[in-house]
Amino acid sequence: MKILNRIASDVRLMFRRPARIQYAALCYRISKKNNLPEVLLITSRDTGRWVIPKGWPMQGRLPHAVAEREAYEEAGVRGTVHAESIGYYMYQKGLSQGLTVPCKVQVYPLEVSDLCKNFPEKGERRLEWVSCAEAAARVAEPGLKKLLREFQPGRSAAHRPEPAKNAQA
Repeated sequence: MKILNRIASDVRLMFRRPARIQYAALCYRISKKNNLPEVLLITSRDTGRWVIPKGWPMQGRLPHAVAEREAYEEAGVRGTVHAESIGYYMYQKGLSQGLTVPCKVQVYPLEVSDLCKNFPEKGERRLEWVSCAEAAARVAEPGLKKLLREFQPGRSAAHRPEPAKNAQA
């Protein structure tokens, strides 16, 4: 029986597609009250769960520039995006008819300097500034929770022990 389980596992691995990549912006500002970082969470359009702005790669754009654009389109924020990722997380992207695909989301910090009154997805999402601890409590993805709990502005992935990821990675 062990050999059949092993063969079945090997066959599943052979047909498993690699994770699709997305790029996200961890939008933050420093609170004037306590001098600690606050992060911007938005709701997803489909389920209303708390997430950070993210999107698919765009031809001719670097990953951090994609994250910056998604932050503007989904949350109406502008600022300074860092070219170096702070890590990644994994999640299962729900598609039509109940299908899911694994996604690896590379996260880039974006220090917010401007909140736009009008932006492409205005009115389609809720936006809320919260502490890193509160953000970690609200999001569903374990890897994103870890990134949020460990987030320190100005610290790059090179200074982090391990990129955050789910057990599914």
